[in-house]
Amino acid sequence: MFTAVYCTLRPFLIYSIVTILVLLLSRLGLTFWQLDRFSDISSVSTLLINGFRIDLSTIGYLCAIPALLHPWLFVTKFKQWWLVLLKLWFSIAAISVIFFELATPAFINEYGFRPNRLFIEYLAYPDEVTKMLINGHLATLLIVLILLFISSIFIWKALGRILIVKSSFTSVNMKSSTLAFLILFLTILLCARGTLGHRPINPALVYFSTDPLINSLTLNSIYSVAYAFKQFGDEKNAAKLYGKMDEKRVIELVKQETNISPNSFVNTKLPSLSKRAPVYQGQPKNLVIILEESLGAQFVSSLGGIPLTPEIDKLNAEGWAFKRLYATGTRSVRGIEAVITGFTPTPSRAVVKLDKSQKDFFTIASLLNNKGYETQFIYGGESHFDNMKSFFLGNGFTDIVDFDDIENPQFVASWGASDEDLFNQADIELTELHNRKQPFFSFIFTSSNHDPFEIPEGVITPIEYTDNQLQKYDAKELLRHKAIQYADYALGNFIAKAKTQPYWENTIFLVVADHDARAMGSDLVPINNFHIPGVILNSGISPKLDERVVSQIDLGPTLLSLMGVENQSPMLGHDLTNPDASNRAMMQYAENFAYMANDKVVILQPSKAPLSFTYNYAHNALTSSDDNPKLSEIALAHVLWGSLAYEKGWFKLEDNKQE
Repeated sequence: MFTAVYCTLRPFLIYSIVTILVLLLSRLGLTFWQLDRFSDISSVSTLLINGFRIDLSTIGYLCAIPALLHPWLFVTKFKQWWLVLLKLWFSIAAISVIFFELATPAFINEYGFRPNRLFIEYLAYPDEVTKMLINGHLATLLIVLILLFISSIFIWKALGRILIVKSSFTSVNMKSSTLAFLILFLTILLCARGTLGHRPINPALVYFSTDPLINSLTLNSIYSVAYAFKQFGDEKNAAKLYGKMDEKRVIELVKQETNISPNSFVNTKLPSLSKRAPVYQGQPKNLVIILEESLGAQFVSSLGGIPLTPEIDKLNAEGWAFKRLYATGTRSVRGIEAVITGFTPTPSRAVVKLDKSQKDFFTIASLLNNKGYETQFIYGGESHFDNMKSFFLGNGFTDIVDFDDIENPQFVASWGASDEDLFNQADIELTELHNRKQPFFSFIFTSSNHDPFEIPEGVITPIEYTDNQLQKYDAKELLRHKAIQYADYALGNFIAKAKTQPYWENTIFLVVADHDARAMGSDLVPINNFHIPGVILNSGISPKLDERVVSQIDLGPTLLSLMGVENQSPMLGHDLTNPDASNRAMMQYAENFAYMANDKVVILQPSKAPLSFTYNYAHNALTSSDDNPKLSEIALAHVLWGSLAYEKGWFKLEDNKQE
């Protein structure tokens, strides 16, 4: 009896042990690589123990379906056919586990944690991703493919030996199969759930550090991606992650924090819809927004960074520049969401990609289009990427100019035409719009400063580094620096040319980054990596470096005020022409949400109590502080508001049933 039960369980037992060892070795390797992130040996042991629990859960899910079938098919005449299918199942599962672990180091290098929802989102754009991998990560790609190929051959052969049924193990019968089924069922159930509590194991139960990378190492990569995929179905409900609050209280707090008079809110069915009067009272102006790809303040010397952007430094000296402007996220679509719609960040995907926001969702373009403006998006790549084209056309943009419309591009990279080609086309488009004597809004999105950092040869001269700096920057980072210099060069040329063109006189320009190059660090939210440049030109405001804390969501209301556009909008951002405005920012970093008011910061994590910090701007450092219940409540209200506003359709330009 024992022999027959063991014979039945043997494939699952051996497969599970080997998978555990593979995941353990991978986690140990990653831990050793990032050992300086651990404060003491107890953190390492906690990581390994919690990681073991996640690995058991992973095996439980991977083995669940075949475990339910195996004991019964193993005693039938179809046994050999079943063993072939079981071999195929185990092979696919094992290769998947190894693939995600092999892909992990490169992903950590780029994003600061294991593969997650970003990994899934990029799969929707195979052409762009393939070009990026081949042109910028070919060596890594080849190594992963070679190791995966070798592993596949070894796995297939090894499983063949494991699944061979020896003659001495042929005494299986219905009784032994029933016992084997019960053992498998209970074991798989306990492993998959990972706990005897009323809720199954999840990342929040095993996270123990304030360092997001260490927390992600607690998982394994296939579990991390699978969990992220599962969350796509729940992404509209932030309350499941951070906790609940009465809907009326949410609305009350977010209204309160706008600094807008209660009398300005004009529609009870659209709670944030408010009427705003502009500071400029003349003929409404045109607007051009230039969204710079992956440009953190760390690269701008006038903001305390390294000297890679002399042109932006010049613009900061002649315009209304922001010393402490913070992005809302780490992806381009999050930057687009903040700048173009003024929507607050959420743990969901940006609204650019969500179903319910593809039509009748508020954007600056929809507001201005209703006021007779021509509204245009100009991009050097394929505008379908990240669903931009669909979102823009459904929400107020009347014209899309992308790669196919660029006239005679001189340099084409993986992500499309170079920034010089993009700006040359932008000048053509703006001149045409001006000549038609119609007010316009143009949104220009650059791409040259994007991995794999392909730029024309001989255009810029790399800055000289000291020996210490060269030790600090690897080859890829030096490529990034060259791309930043080129993007800055192209921007400077465009602004210089624009100043000579007729359209300049009556047009406000905003130059702002979508996000920083990388968001990494040992903090739950690495605030310094959300710090970005932003400057408004030709606004009528005397040149200054504004030292207030500013969020990307404040830019939309401010621009409309400077343009002289009286409007009703649902945006929660502040009009920065008001001296008492802002001094707050919101940041979403994976599943962590930070709300910063001056130097006080509250960070929300899934299924955990809020944590309070003080931020030191001089040293770019967070230090723990006493609980801040008031700010914690405000933070929770804002992260919940985004989910509520999206789900209930509150973020609209207007409602046909105005009250």
